[in-house]
Amino acid sequence: MPLLGGIRPPIALLCLLILALAGLTAKVLGPAGEPAVPKAVLGSQQHFAQDGAIALRASIDERVTDLNRMAAALNAGKPADPERVLSDLSRTYQKWTGTTVLDLESGKVLAARGETIPLAWLDKDVLTGEHALTPRMVRLKTGDVRLMTMALLDRKDRPQQLLIASNSLSVPAINLGPFRSMAVVARGGEVLATEGFEQAEALNSDAERDELTFLHKQITRLSERAAKETEQDPVSAREPGSRGYPGVSGTLLGDAYNGRIATAGYASLASADPEQRKSVGAGLGLTVVAMLPVVQEQAVGQERELYGLVAAGVLVVFGLLAATVLWMAVQRPLLGLFLESRRLARGDLTRPVAVPRWGEAARVGAALERLRGQLSDGGGDAPQGSGAGKGRRGRLGLRVPLALTAVLLLLWCVPVGLLLNRTDASVSVPSTMVNDQRDRTDLVADRVRRALNEAQADLVSISRLIDADDPDRSTGVLDDALRKHTRYSSLHVVDEGGEVVARAGDEPNADWERGEADDKTDASADASGDQDQSLVRVSGEGGKKPVIQAGAALPDEKGMTLVGEIRVEFLNSLLNRPGLGEVRVVDAEARTIAASDGFLAFEGLPRESLTDLVRAGGVKVGAGPVENGLLLREGRSVTVAAAAPFSGGGVAADVGWTVVSWQNAKHFEIAPYEREDRSVLAGMLGLALIVVCLGWIHLVVVRPLRALAGSAEKLADGDLKTVLYPRYHDEVGAVVRSLELVRQQLQARRQNQARRSAEPRLGAGGR
Repeated sequence: MPLLGGIRPPIALLCLLILALAGLTAKVLGPAGEPAVPKAVLGSQQHFAQDGAIALRASIDERVTDLNRMAAALNAGKPADPERVLSDLSRTYQKWTGTTVLDLESGKVLAARGETIPLAWLDKDVLTGEHALTPRMVRLKTGDVRLMTMALLDRKDRPQQLLIASNSLSVPAINLGPFRSMAVVARGGEVLATEGFEQAEALNSDAERDELTFLHKQITRLSERAAKETEQDPVSAREPGSRGYPGVSGTLLGDAYNGRIATAGYASLASADPEQRKSVGAGLGLTVVAMLPVVQEQAVGQERELYGLVAAGVLVVFGLLAATVLWMAVQRPLLGLFLESRRLARGDLTRPVAVPRWGEAARVGAALERLRGQLSDGGGDAPQGSGAGKGRRGRLGLRVPLALTAVLLLLWCVPVGLLLNRTDASVSVPSTMVNDQRDRTDLVADRVRRALNEAQADLVSISRLIDADDPDRSTGVLDDALRKHTRYSSLHVVDEGGEVVARAGDEPNADWERGEADDKTDASADASGDQDQSLVRVSGEGGKKPVIQAGAALPDEKGMTLVGEIRVEFLNSLLNRPGLGEVRVVDAEARTIAASDGFLAFEGLPRESLTDLVRAGGVKVGAGPVENGLLLREGRSVTVAAAAPFSGGGVAADVGWTVVSWQNAKHFEIAPYEREDRSVLAGMLGLALIVVCLGWIHLVVVRPLRALAGSAEKLADGDLKTVLYPRYHDEVGAVVRSLELVRQQLQARRQNQARRSAEPRLGAGGR
């Protein structure tokens, strides 16, 4: 018989799988291999580094875009002297450490603001060729590195001028939280900037200074390792654990000090996304490293190891019982039928057939005994006595041992999968996860606030190109701006009465009503930023989507305002961050304005506790509202939530919005939830083992044997016309072949008897 045929292979496979599952259970349900730092904490540092890389790349790209946009506006507008150029630049965008206007023909500095920009790096390659005016990283005499961004001022009838702006490659202005530090790393592992380290002078003891020295060494070593990891091409080197980040990212473990181990996440600014690969920030070869020293996890006690060993031992015992049941109730009777049928087919009729006690095997055995009697009696019919009745008992047959085997294994699978290592609301969640949820939520809030500020600053820049007396030209300017700025769904100019005089994009979804901010903007020509929150507004209550508007007054045109409607989808895209759960932007009344997932306009938060968290975060403490994070224990679930009100500068700082995020702690890779998942996995593997092995036995043994029992009984009842075809090359198939031989023998005997009985009658008739 073939190796994979019959009853032996599934039973052998069942035994092997039970032993393998027992070994796996002993390993994964015990403490062996548990890391000193939870995977969730490491993953959170990786997410933090990714957020920092996204923020730094966006900051670099925005500065380059803003400078080019400002240069285009100056080239298209009325001529202005260099001092006025730098004044307008600093008034519209306050983001550069130094700016300079240089005459290209003479090389003379025409105007300068902020820190002094060195010019020794300017050469022919910088100003001409394929990479002309490409931003460059330049090291100052102080050792600091600056990113130099250039734009050409080429106005009609005036000599060409070069506008240069420098900004530091510092860590993005985000809340790092306590004890975390972040570094910007160049190719080769050189640390360009760090943030989060205390000054040595501010420390109170030598122990604190020693720890600071240790942390400085750790960030240097980890930065070198991260730079090597991020040298790979992000297209081909995306790690499975990158969690959706389009660049190279990962985690690192450093050394331990005073019971705390340095953990780090890193993320490259380079991206596998074709759109992002075009960005200036992605091409600079920079990497962001986020480091946080965390307390090492204590080893799990010996009782946890015993749980795994006991569960594995119980599985082995139940597996042996199940294999014994299958061997005694299925394999041994089937092999006995195979031997008895082969004996009858060979013509050995001296011994009675050993009939099994019950089930299909008993029915086949009883039929074989009746067939033996027919062969012994010369082909006559066997008496329909006790043998036939015995063979028809036990209609459930082999389903009973299969069900018993399944019950034995389920007695292990169900408790292990549903009861062992179950968690509840008392599970301990590392405080690092709560802090990181809070800090990352604050980072998202900062991104949204900056995006709104950028949107309004773009409108200020565009407003300089609008000519209220020429609607056609204004419409052309708005169309061009709308193509370049995908954040807007509509751009339109409204007069003092609110009438639209020029428009590009969709129809306005809400009117722009003049308020105090518009009057201030019209009356004030300085760039002090004295603007009310009404320059960013939200309306559309009762509609399908919130209507978010930003406005900028047209210079020299009293009462005229350029209004841009910001797409809600644009804000939603800023909120979608892996590892942060569900994120929403809500107004002062905790009504939803944007969300990372689907939402209804101005709907409330799903839990009252989240609403209370938003209100608590909006309470001013000191200089203003602060972010907050906490654990919500409700029922058997634990939720990590955080709320971060808008704070900082810009026109969006005081709109009263808050970013709130929450996620079920069950998604964290921490020891209690990992053990629960492992227990569920062990139970599911046990169920799969039952389905595969017992299903195999049912398909290749039980069903064919039930069909064989019916065919054997028909044959014993005298049906010699039905030919028996073996479907399987196993024990059941062998019994079918033997029965076919017996059928042929009985048929031949019956034909011979009929021929002999007919010959005398033919002879008598002839005489």
